[in-house]
Amino acid sequence: MAPSTPRLVIPVDLKKKPWQQNPPLHNRWHPDIPAVAEVKTGELFRVEMVDWTGGTISDDHSALDVKTLDLSIVHYLSGPIRVVDTDGNPARPGDLLAVEICNLGPLPGDEWGFTAIFDRENGGGFLTDHFPCATKAIWYFEGIYAYSPHIPGVRFPGLTHPGIVGTAPSMELLNIWNERERELEETGLQTLKLCEVLHSRPLANLPSTKGCVLGKIKEGSLEWEKVAREAARTIPGRENGGNCDIKNLSRGSKVYLPVFVDGANLSTGDMHFSQGDGEVAFCGAIEMSGFLELKCEIIRDGMKKYLTPMGPTRLHVNPIFEIGPVEPRFSEWLVFEGISVDESGRQHYLDASVAYKRAVLNAIDYLSRFGYSKEQVYLLLSCCPCEGRISGIVDSPNAVATLAIPIAIFDQDIRPKIGSVPTGPRLVRNNPVLPQCTYDGNLPITKNPSASI
Repeated sequence: MAPSTPRLVIPVDLKKKPWQQNPPLHNRWHPDIPAVAEVKTGELFRVEMVDWTGGTISDDHSALDVKTLDLSIVHYLSGPIRVVDTDGNPARPGDLLAVEICNLGPLPGDEWGFTAIFDRENGGGFLTDHFPCATKAIWYFEGIYAYSPHIPGVRFPGLTHPGIVGTAPSMELLNIWNERERELEETGLQTLKLCEVLHSRPLANLPSTKGCVLGKIKEGSLEWEKVAREAARTIPGRENGGNCDIKNLSRGSKVYLPVFVDGANLSTGDMHFSQGDGEVAFCGAIEMSGFLELKCEIIRDGMKKYLTPMGPTRLHVNPIFEIGPVEPRFSEWLVFEGISVDESGRQHYLDASVAYKRAVLNAIDYLSRFGYSKEQVYLLLSCCPCEGRISGIVDSPNAVATLAIPIAIFDQDIRPKIGSVPTGPRLVRNNPVLPQCTYDGNLPITKNPSASI
């Protein structure tokens, strides 16, 4: 039997705004957002997606669009997609939805992407206390490779993947999300010392009608007002999958998602050409428009069979991810270590987030000795195929995290050696001005007096 051509169930038109797409997009999680398409198990189908900002970021040499980006609009998702079996019976709450990624890539004619650092007052990021200025790098694709005129001297293969694949929550699960995240937002700064160290604001992104897009639900209707006030933002990953940003979910991967509503209501978006572990700049992958070609299967009663709740209700489960066989091969890596002692010298107890922050900062400071600005390195470590690890989590008081960077992506040898630190000829000859804005806020900025630059 000849292979089938995938059925296009959700197209996008990049000449149109996100709210003009047909079928409509959405940027919230809620059980009442209607499905815009239906697929059967075993069917090969194609979904197209705008980039997560809906085309707000331009292919140019200014970072003003990053600084002024309205984060209430993200992420724009394609879906929901109702999944039924070959007899027409929908996926049911308690089932598992197995989603296989058969093919993916950038949309034809739109082979470029961007990586950005958000302004300290507008989104920030993992190192926002060190890098408060909105900054942007544009990347162009040559087949499987990416290069940037704003970060010269590097070229690497992309491991393309969707940042978001998820199912709709039930109303019970949605209420659990909103209650726990509201409590964090209201009390976290006083009760969680880590919030002081990482300097991320806000601590959670609570439901908001501002920027809300709800697919087929007509804005201005009573239903829209109700759903918009309840619907969860798409920014964090949760029990339904969602924004997990797992860079290895490429061709041949499978995602086993819990089903909470009839039909599962699968949605996807936030396509990445490449990403480093952690996506540390927040807008840190190479963000792009793109497509997925998928197949779905329904595992009846799969949640009970395969998922044990790690919480007080049967809904406190998480997806399982099966990594595909396709990924870049590198044989040489330079690995940077971090421990759970912050930049002030303060000891934290087995805190992997602080340790990973230190590992990333160590890598940035090191690579800046080779002719790069620290902002260029920060962007690069967000989007290149670097590998992050929790290397030690039991030897009190220090957690140990590592960040491994493939040496081959540089046009110069970045390893320590006898003699002076070299800089590659391409970097010296063609080091551009990185698009960047000023920081005009007054939130605290961390300065490291011992840094090399």
